[in-house]
Amino acid sequence: MKCEICNKKLKETFLGKYEGMNLKDEKGKLHWVCPECQDTLNNDKKAILEKIKGK
Repeated sequence: MKCEICNKKLKETFLGKYEGMNLKDEKGKLHWVCPECQDTLNNDKKAILEKIKGK
């Protein structure tokens, strides 16, 4: 999995889960975001989805 904003590979925990957050857009598609991008956008879901749409 890669971050939708910065295209970095997401870290995987020992249980096989990804670090980061996934968001659904209005169409129901999942988008993965790394913790660093979450911090830069202050965990604001609207701002994160706007940034993903802008790409």
